[in-house]
Amino acid sequence: MKSKISVLKSSLSGDLLDGHFDRGRYSTDASIYQIMPEAVVLPKTVEDIQKTIQFSQENSIPILPRGGGTSQNGQTVNQAIVLDNSRYLNKIIEIDEKNLTCIVEPGVVLDELNRQLKPLGLWFPVDVSTSSRATIGGMAGNNSAGGRSIKYGIMRDNVLSINTILSDTSKAHFGPVKKGLNGLENIFPQLIKIAEKNRDEIGTRFPKVLRRVGGYNLDALLPDTLASRPGSTGNEKDINLSHLLVGSEGTLAYSTSVELKLSPLPPPKIMALCHFSTFYEAMDSAQYIVKIDPVAVELIDSTMISLGRSIPIFSKTIEDFVVNDPAALLVVEFAEDIWSENLKKVKDLEALLKDTSDNTTNSIVLIEDQKSQNRISEMRKSGLNIMMSMKSEAKPVSFVEDCAVPLHNLAEYTQGLTDIFDKYQTSGTWYAHAS
Repeated sequence: MKSKISVLKSSLSGDLLDGHFDRGRYSTDASIYQIMPEAVVLPKTVEDIQKTIQFSQENSIPILPRGGGTSQNGQTVNQAIVLDNSRYLNKIIEIDEKNLTCIVEPGVVLDELNRQLKPLGLWFPVDVSTSSRATIGGMAGNNSAGGRSIKYGIMRDNVLSINTILSDTSKAHFGPVKKGLNGLENIFPQLIKIAEKNRDEIGTRFPKVLRRVGGYNLDALLPDTLASRPGSTGNEKDINLSHLLVGSEGTLAYSTSVELKLSPLPPPKIMALCHFSTFYEAMDSAQYIVKIDPVAVELIDSTMISLGRSIPIFSKTIEDFVVNDPAALLVVEFAEDIWSENLKKVKDLEALLKDTSDNTTNSIVLIEDQKSQNRISEMRKSGLNIMMSMKSEAKPVSFVEDCAVPLHNLAEYTQGLTDIFDKYQTSGTWYAHAS
Protein backbone atom coordinates (compact mmCIF):
# COMPACT_ATOMS: atom_id res chain seq x y z
CA MET A 1 0.00 0.00 0.00
CA LYS A 2 2.87 2.38 0.79
CA SER A 3 4.16 2.15 -2.77
CA LYS A 4 0.71 2.75 -4.20
CA ILE A 5 0.24 5.81 -1.99
CA SER A 6 3.55 7.17 -3.25
CA VAL A 7 2.27 6.93 -6.83
CA LEU A 8 -0.76 9.05 -5.88
CA LYS A 9 1.51 11.47 -4.02
CA SER A 10 3.64 12.12 -7.10
CA SER A 11 0.58 12.92 -9.22
CA LEU A 12 -0.88 15.65 -6.98
CA SER A 13 -0.26 19.39 -7.02
CA GLY A 14 -1.31 19.48 -3.39
CA ASP A 15 0.23 17.66 -0.43
CA LEU A 16 -0.05 14.04 0.64
CA LEU A 17 0.90 13.18 4.21
CA ASP A 18 1.58 9.54 4.97
CA GLY A 19 3.99 9.69 7.90
CA HIS A 20 2.92 8.20 11.23
CA PHE A 21 2.94 11.57 13.00
CA ASP A 22 0.79 13.34 10.39
CA ARG A 23 -1.65 10.46 10.18
CA GLY A 24 -1.84 10.50 13.97
CA ARG A 25 -2.81 14.18 13.95
CA TYR A 26 -5.74 13.36 11.66
CA SER A 27 -6.77 10.23 13.54
CA THR A 28 -9.02 12.20 15.85
CA ASP A 29 -11.26 15.26 15.90
CA ALA A 30 -13.39 16.93 18.60
CA SER A 31 -15.05 13.58 19.40
CA ILE A 32 -14.04 10.67 21.63
CA TYR A 33 -13.05 8.55 18.61
CA GLN A 34 -9.61 7.80 17.20
CA ILE A 35 -8.93 5.89 13.96
CA MET A 36 -5.68 6.07 12.03
CA PRO A 37 -6.22 7.13 8.40
CA GLU A 38 -4.39 5.49 5.49
CA ALA A 39 -3.10 8.90 4.36
CA VAL A 40 -4.04 12.57 4.33
CA VAL A 41 -4.41 14.60 1.15
CA LEU A 42 -4.41 18.41 1.17
CA PRO A 43 -5.87 19.06 -2.30
CA LYS A 44 -5.05 22.30 -4.10
CA THR A 45 -7.29 21.73 -7.11
CA VAL A 46 -10.40 19.90 -8.24
CA GLU A 47 -8.09 17.67 -10.27
CA ASP A 48 -6.35 16.60 -7.06
CA ILE A 49 -9.71 15.49 -5.69
CA GLN A 50 -10.57 13.62 -8.88
CA LYS A 51 -7.23 11.80 -8.87
CA THR A 52 -7.70 10.84 -5.22
CA ILE A 53 -11.23 9.56 -5.84
CA GLN A 54 -10.04 7.53 -8.82
CA PHE A 55 -7.19 6.09 -6.74
CA SER A 56 -9.60 5.19 -3.95
CA GLN A 57 -11.91 3.40 -6.36
CA GLU A 58 -9.11 1.43 -7.97
CA ASN A 59 -7.73 0.36 -4.58
CA SER A 60 -10.99 -0.02 -2.64
CA ILE A 61 -10.02 2.56 -0.03
CA PRO A 62 -12.69 4.89 1.40
CA ILE A 63 -12.19 8.65 1.11
CA LEU A 64 -13.25 11.10 3.78
CA PRO A 65 -13.64 14.88 3.22
CA ARG A 66 -12.68 16.90 6.29
CA GLY A 67 -13.09 20.53 7.32
CA GLY A 68 -12.23 21.84 10.78
CA GLY A 69 -12.87 18.56 12.61
CA THR A 70 -15.12 20.35 15.11
CA SER A 71 -18.03 17.94 15.35
CA GLN A 72 -18.56 15.63 18.31
CA ASN A 73 -19.55 12.45 16.47
CA GLY A 74 -16.32 11.38 14.81
CA GLN A 75 -17.48 12.16 11.28
CA THR A 76 -13.98 13.14 10.18
CA VAL A 77 -12.08 10.05 11.34
CA ASN A 78 -11.91 6.68 9.61
CA GLN A 79 -9.48 4.17 8.12
CA ALA A 80 -9.58 6.10 4.88
CA ILE A 81 -7.78 8.66 2.78
CA VAL A 82 -8.72 11.91 4.54
CA LEU A 83 -8.93 15.01 2.32
CA ASP A 84 -8.44 18.20 4.32
CA ASN A 85 -10.16 21.06 2.49
CA SER A 86 -9.20 23.74 4.99
CA ARG A 87 -5.55 24.16 3.90
CA TYR A 88 -6.00 25.25 0.28
CA LEU A 89 -9.64 25.03 -0.81
CA ASN A 90 -10.69 27.93 1.40
CA LYS A 91 -11.45 30.79 -0.98
CA ILE A 92 -14.50 32.97 -1.40
CA ILE A 93 -15.20 32.67 -5.12
CA GLU A 94 -17.97 35.23 -5.56
CA ILE A 95 -20.21 37.55 -3.54
CA ASP A 96 -23.42 38.79 -5.17
CA GLU A 97 -24.62 41.70 -3.03
CA LYS A 98 -27.69 42.33 -5.18
CA ASN A 99 -29.06 38.80 -4.97
CA LEU A 100 -27.75 38.12 -1.45
CA THR A 101 -25.71 35.06 -2.41
CA CYS A 102 -22.11 33.94 -2.37
CA ILE A 103 -20.12 30.98 -3.67
CA VAL A 104 -17.32 29.57 -1.54
CA GLU A 105 -14.93 26.66 -1.50
CA PRO A 106 -15.66 24.04 1.16
CA GLY A 107 -12.67 24.92 3.37
CA VAL A 108 -13.78 28.51 4.09
CA VAL A 109 -14.10 29.10 7.85
CA LEU A 110 -17.39 30.69 8.91
CA ASP A 111 -15.88 33.59 10.87
CA GLU A 112 -13.59 34.47 7.96
CA LEU A 113 -16.55 34.50 5.57
CA ASN A 114 -18.53 36.76 7.87
CA ARG A 115 -15.55 39.08 8.33
CA GLN A 116 -15.52 39.69 4.60
CA LEU A 117 -19.29 40.03 4.38
CA LYS A 118 -19.67 42.50 7.26
CA PRO A 119 -18.46 45.64 5.36
CA LEU A 120 -21.16 44.84 2.80
CA GLY A 121 -23.85 44.78 5.49
CA LEU A 122 -24.32 41.02 5.06
CA TRP A 123 -23.66 37.81 6.96
CA PHE A 124 -24.17 34.07 6.76
CA PRO A 125 -26.47 33.48 9.73
CA VAL A 126 -25.91 29.80 10.58
CA ASP A 127 -23.88 30.88 13.60
CA VAL A 128 -22.50 27.68 15.12
CA SER A 129 -20.58 27.89 18.39
CA THR A 130 -17.41 26.66 16.64
CA SER A 131 -17.55 29.51 14.09
CA SER A 132 -13.85 30.35 14.51
CA ARG A 133 -12.83 27.03 12.98
CA ALA A 134 -15.89 25.32 11.44
CA THR A 135 -15.78 25.23 7.64
CA ILE A 136 -18.71 25.74 5.30
CA GLY A 137 -18.16 22.30 3.75
CA GLY A 138 -18.29 20.63 7.14
CA MET A 139 -21.34 22.66 8.16
CA ALA A 140 -23.13 21.57 5.00
CA GLY A 141 -22.02 18.00 5.59
CA ASN A 142 -23.63 17.74 9.00
CA ASN A 143 -26.48 20.22 8.39
CA SER A 144 -25.40 22.61 11.12
CA ALA A 145 -28.01 24.72 12.90
CA GLY A 146 -26.66 27.42 15.22
CA GLY A 147 -28.42 29.44 17.87
CA ARG A 148 -30.36 31.68 15.49
CA SER A 149 -31.85 28.89 13.41
CA ILE A 150 -35.34 29.61 14.76
CA LYS A 151 -35.17 32.81 12.71
CA TYR A 152 -32.85 31.95 9.83
CA GLY A 153 -33.17 28.17 9.53
CA ILE A 154 -30.44 25.53 9.42
CA MET A 155 -27.85 24.83 6.70
CA ARG A 156 -30.42 23.10 4.54
CA ASP A 157 -32.42 26.33 4.46
CA ASN A 158 -29.39 28.44 3.53
CA VAL A 159 -27.62 26.33 0.89
CA LEU A 160 -28.73 27.12 -2.66
CA SER A 161 -26.56 24.77 -4.72
CA ILE A 162 -23.42 22.64 -4.55
CA ASN A 163 -20.86 21.78 -7.22
CA THR A 164 -19.57 18.26 -6.73
CA ILE A 165 -17.47 15.36 -7.93
CA LEU A 166 -19.19 11.97 -8.03
CA SER A 167 -17.66 8.56 -7.32
CA ASP A 168 -16.79 8.07 -11.02
CA THR A 169 -14.85 11.39 -10.88
CA SER A 170 -17.44 13.16 -13.07
CA LYS A 171 -18.62 16.65 -12.13
CA ALA A 172 -22.24 17.39 -11.23
CA HIS A 173 -24.21 20.39 -10.04
CA PHE A 174 -26.81 19.85 -7.32
CA GLY A 175 -29.35 22.69 -7.26
CA PRO A 176 -32.93 23.57 -8.21
CA VAL A 177 -34.19 21.03 -10.73
CA LYS A 178 -35.97 23.74 -12.74
CA LYS A 179 -32.55 25.20 -13.60
CA GLY A 180 -31.34 21.91 -15.07
CA LEU A 181 -29.72 18.67 -13.94
CA ASN A 182 -26.12 19.38 -15.03
CA GLY A 183 -24.51 15.96 -14.77
CA LEU A 184 -27.36 14.27 -12.91
CA GLU A 185 -29.53 13.31 -15.88
CA ASN A 186 -29.12 9.58 -15.24
CA ILE A 187 -29.21 9.79 -11.44
CA PHE A 188 -32.24 12.03 -10.97
CA PRO A 189 -34.93 9.52 -12.04
CA GLN A 190 -33.45 6.96 -9.65
CA LEU A 191 -33.52 9.47 -6.78
CA ILE A 192 -37.16 10.31 -7.41
CA LYS A 193 -37.99 6.61 -7.57
CA ILE A 194 -36.42 6.07 -4.14
CA ALA A 195 -38.33 9.01 -2.67
CA GLU A 196 -41.67 7.98 -4.17
CA LYS A 197 -41.22 4.38 -3.02
CA ASN A 198 -40.71 5.61 0.54
CA ARG A 199 -43.20 8.49 0.47
CA ASP A 200 -45.45 7.06 3.18
CA GLU A 201 -42.55 6.25 5.47
CA ILE A 202 -41.08 9.71 4.99
CA GLY A 203 -44.39 11.35 5.84
CA THR A 204 -44.97 9.10 8.85
CA ARG A 205 -41.53 8.78 10.39
CA PHE A 206 -39.52 11.90 9.58
CA PRO A 207 -39.66 14.00 12.78
CA LYS A 208 -41.46 17.34 12.39
CA VAL A 209 -38.77 19.42 14.11
CA LEU A 210 -36.70 22.29 12.75
CA ARG A 211 -33.29 20.91 13.71
CA ARG A 212 -33.71 17.39 12.36
CA VAL A 213 -30.23 16.62 11.05
CA GLY A 214 -30.10 12.81 11.25
CA GLY A 215 -30.25 10.70 8.12
CA TYR A 216 -30.58 11.64 4.47
CA ASN A 217 -33.01 14.42 3.53
CA LEU A 218 -35.17 12.24 1.30
CA ASP A 219 -38.09 14.59 1.91
CA ALA A 220 -36.21 17.17 -0.20
CA LEU A 221 -37.11 15.03 -3.23
CA LEU A 222 -40.85 15.35 -2.59
CA PRO A 223 -41.92 18.92 -3.45
CA ASP A 224 -45.33 18.63 -1.77
CA THR A 225 -43.63 18.01 1.60
CA LEU A 226 -41.37 21.07 1.48
CA ALA A 227 -43.89 23.74 2.47
CA SER A 228 -44.86 21.79 5.60
CA ARG A 229 -41.28 21.55 6.90
CA PRO A 230 -40.66 23.40 10.18
CA GLY A 231 -39.06 26.74 9.40
CA SER A 232 -40.45 26.79 5.87
CA THR A 233 -41.71 30.04 4.37
CA GLY A 234 -44.43 28.08 2.59
CA ASN A 235 -43.12 29.20 -0.81
CA GLU A 236 -41.04 26.13 -1.64
CA LYS A 237 -42.23 24.48 -4.84
CA ASP A 238 -39.15 23.25 -6.66
CA ILE A 239 -36.95 20.32 -5.74
CA ASN A 240 -33.45 21.48 -4.79
CA LEU A 241 -31.07 18.54 -5.07
CA SER A 242 -28.38 20.23 -2.97
CA HIS A 243 -30.63 19.70 0.06
CA LEU A 244 -30.16 15.96 -0.37
CA LEU A 245 -26.41 16.44 0.03
CA VAL A 246 -26.74 18.71 3.07
CA GLY A 247 -26.51 16.48 6.12
CA SER A 248 -25.15 13.50 4.19
CA GLU A 249 -21.71 13.77 5.86
CA GLY A 250 -19.90 13.67 2.51
CA THR A 251 -21.12 10.17 1.68
CA LEU A 252 -23.05 11.00 -1.53
CA ALA A 253 -20.74 13.36 -3.42
CA TYR A 254 -17.62 15.47 -2.87
CA SER A 255 -18.39 19.19 -2.64
CA THR A 256 -16.03 21.52 -4.47
CA SER A 257 -18.00 24.76 -4.03
CA VAL A 258 -21.14 25.78 -2.17
CA GLU A 259 -23.59 28.55 -3.05
CA LEU A 260 -25.08 30.16 0.06
CA LYS A 261 -28.03 32.39 0.79
CA LEU A 262 -26.92 35.52 2.67
CA SER A 263 -28.90 37.78 5.00
CA PRO A 264 -28.65 41.46 5.92
CA LEU A 265 -26.86 42.08 9.19
CA PRO A 266 -29.41 42.03 12.01
CA PRO A 267 -30.36 45.20 13.90
CA PRO A 268 -29.08 45.75 17.45
CA LYS A 269 -30.39 43.09 19.80
CA ILE A 270 -31.41 42.92 23.42
CA MET A 271 -30.40 39.97 25.56
CA ALA A 272 -32.33 38.58 28.51
CA LEU A 273 -30.70 36.17 30.95
CA CYS A 274 -33.60 34.18 32.35
CA HIS A 275 -32.70 32.54 35.67
CA PHE A 276 -34.43 29.32 36.76
CA SER A 277 -34.35 27.58 40.12
CA THR A 278 -34.84 24.14 38.53
CA PHE A 279 -33.51 22.72 35.27
CA TYR A 280 -36.87 21.14 34.49
CA GLU A 281 -38.58 24.51 34.66
CA ALA A 282 -36.09 26.03 32.24
CA MET A 283 -36.68 23.25 29.73
CA ASP A 284 -40.44 23.46 30.13
CA SER A 285 -40.42 27.24 29.61
CA ALA A 286 -38.68 27.00 26.22
CA GLN A 287 -41.85 25.95 24.40
CA TYR A 288 -43.62 29.13 25.54
CA ILE A 289 -40.67 31.48 25.03
CA VAL A 290 -40.33 30.64 21.33
CA LYS A 291 -43.95 31.74 20.77
CA ILE A 292 -42.96 35.37 21.30
CA ASP A 293 -40.47 35.15 18.38
CA PRO A 294 -36.97 35.52 19.84
CA VAL A 295 -34.02 35.11 17.47
CA ALA A 296 -32.26 32.75 19.89
CA VAL A 297 -32.85 30.75 23.06
CA GLU A 298 -29.64 29.17 24.36
CA LEU A 299 -29.04 27.06 27.45
CA ILE A 300 -26.33 27.59 30.08
CA ASP A 301 -26.62 24.96 32.79
CA SER A 302 -25.41 24.99 36.39
CA THR A 303 -22.29 22.96 35.58
CA MET A 304 -21.11 25.56 33.07
CA ILE A 305 -21.84 28.35 35.55
CA SER A 306 -19.98 26.59 38.35
CA LEU A 307 -16.95 25.80 36.21
CA GLY A 308 -16.98 29.29 34.69
CA ARG A 309 -16.59 30.83 38.15
CA SER A 310 -13.16 29.16 38.42
CA ILE A 311 -11.93 30.27 34.98
CA PRO A 312 -10.43 33.78 35.05
CA ILE A 313 -11.67 34.92 31.63
CA PHE A 314 -15.28 34.02 32.54
CA SER A 315 -15.49 34.50 36.33
CA LYS A 316 -16.05 38.28 36.07
CA THR A 317 -18.81 37.75 33.48
CA ILE A 318 -20.64 35.42 35.84
CA GLU A 319 -20.10 37.80 38.76
CA ASP A 320 -21.51 40.73 36.77
CA PHE A 321 -24.57 39.11 35.21
CA VAL A 322 -25.58 35.90 37.02
CA VAL A 323 -27.74 36.30 40.13
CA ASN A 324 -27.03 33.84 42.97
CA ASP A 325 -26.86 30.16 41.91
CA PRO A 326 -29.49 29.33 39.32
CA ALA A 327 -30.01 25.74 38.17
CA ALA A 328 -30.05 26.98 34.58
CA LEU A 329 -30.03 30.09 32.43
CA LEU A 330 -31.85 30.60 29.16
CA VAL A 331 -30.17 33.28 27.06
CA VAL A 332 -33.06 34.83 25.11
CA GLU A 333 -32.35 37.36 22.34
CA PHE A 334 -34.66 39.71 20.46
CA ALA A 335 -33.59 41.71 17.39
CA GLU A 336 -36.57 43.67 16.08
CA ASP A 337 -36.13 46.40 13.48
CA ILE A 338 -37.44 49.02 15.93
CA TRP A 339 -35.78 49.13 19.37
CA SER A 340 -39.04 49.83 21.19
CA GLU A 341 -40.32 46.50 19.85
CA ASN A 342 -37.43 44.76 21.60
CA LEU A 343 -38.49 46.34 24.88
CA LYS A 344 -42.06 45.23 24.26
CA LYS A 345 -40.84 41.67 23.66
CA VAL A 346 -39.00 41.79 26.96
CA LYS A 347 -42.21 42.82 28.72
CA ASP A 348 -43.95 39.89 27.05
CA LEU A 349 -41.16 37.60 28.25
CA GLU A 350 -41.44 38.86 31.83
CA ALA A 351 -45.20 38.36 31.81
CA LEU A 352 -44.83 34.92 30.28
CA LEU A 353 -42.39 33.68 32.88
CA LYS A 354 -44.51 35.12 35.67
CA ASP A 355 -47.54 33.22 34.38
CA THR A 356 -45.79 29.92 33.69
CA SER A 357 -43.39 29.82 36.64
CA ASP A 358 -44.20 28.36 40.04
CA ASN A 359 -41.13 29.90 41.64
CA THR A 360 -41.04 33.61 42.45
CA THR A 361 -37.24 33.56 42.83
CA ASN A 362 -36.70 33.37 39.08
CA SER A 363 -35.30 36.60 37.65
CA ILE A 364 -34.37 38.22 34.34
CA VAL A 365 -31.19 40.22 33.80
CA LEU A 366 -31.36 42.51 30.76
CA ILE A 367 -28.23 43.25 28.74
CA GLU A 368 -28.49 46.02 26.17
CA ASP A 369 -24.92 47.03 25.29
CA GLN A 370 -23.10 44.95 22.71
CA LYS A 371 -19.86 44.64 24.67
CA SER A 372 -21.61 42.95 27.58
CA GLN A 373 -23.66 40.79 25.22
CA ASN A 374 -20.45 39.65 23.58
CA ARG A 375 -19.08 38.58 26.96
CA ILE A 376 -22.08 36.32 27.51
CA SER A 377 -21.96 35.01 23.93
CA GLU A 378 -18.27 34.14 24.19
CA MET A 379 -18.87 32.25 27.42
CA ARG A 380 -21.77 30.37 25.82
CA LYS A 381 -19.72 29.57 22.70
CA SER A 382 -16.91 28.27 24.89
CA GLY A 383 -19.26 25.89 26.66
CA LEU A 384 -17.62 22.67 25.50
CA ASN A 385 -14.17 23.98 26.44
CA ILE A 386 -15.51 24.99 29.83
CA MET A 387 -16.98 21.53 30.39
CA MET A 388 -13.68 19.91 29.45
CA SER A 389 -11.84 22.03 32.01
CA MET A 390 -12.84 19.59 34.76
CA LYS A 391 -9.71 18.27 36.41
CA SER A 392 -11.18 15.10 37.90
CA GLU A 393 -12.36 11.74 36.61
CA ALA A 394 -15.78 13.39 36.27
CA LYS A 395 -14.62 15.15 33.09
CA PRO A 396 -17.61 14.75 30.77
CA VAL A 397 -17.64 12.63 27.62
CA SER A 398 -19.74 13.97 24.75
CA PHE A 399 -21.83 11.02 23.62
CA VAL A 400 -25.31 12.33 22.82
CA GLU A 401 -25.05 14.75 19.89
CA ASP A 402 -27.58 16.59 17.73
CA CYS A 403 -30.60 15.17 19.51
CA ALA A 404 -33.77 17.04 18.52
CA VAL A 405 -37.15 16.61 20.18
CA PRO A 406 -40.38 18.62 19.94
CA LEU A 407 -40.26 21.48 22.43
CA HIS A 408 -43.30 20.29 24.36
CA ASN A 409 -41.33 17.09 25.12
CA LEU A 410 -38.06 18.80 26.00
CA ALA A 411 -38.52 18.92 29.78
CA GLU A 412 -39.59 15.28 29.99
CA TYR A 413 -36.80 14.18 27.64
CA THR A 414 -34.07 15.86 29.67
CA GLN A 415 -35.62 14.65 32.94
CA GLY A 416 -35.80 11.10 31.60
CA LEU A 417 -32.13 11.13 30.66
CA THR A 418 -31.23 12.63 34.03
CA ASP A 419 -33.12 9.78 35.70
CA ILE A 420 -31.00 7.28 33.76
CA PHE A 421 -27.84 9.06 34.93
CA ASP A 422 -29.10 8.89 38.52
CA LYS A 423 -29.89 5.20 38.17
CA TYR A 424 -26.27 4.49 37.31
CA GLN A 425 -24.92 6.87 39.95
CA THR A 426 -23.47 9.38 37.53
CA SER A 427 -24.50 12.78 36.24
CA GLY A 428 -24.83 14.61 32.96
CA THR A 429 -24.33 18.16 31.82
CA TRP A 430 -26.07 19.95 28.99
CA TYR A 431 -24.87 22.13 26.13
CA ALA A 432 -27.71 22.88 23.77
CA HIS A 433 -30.03 25.15 21.88
CA ALA A 434 -33.35 25.28 23.72
CA SER A 435 -35.64 26.51 20.96
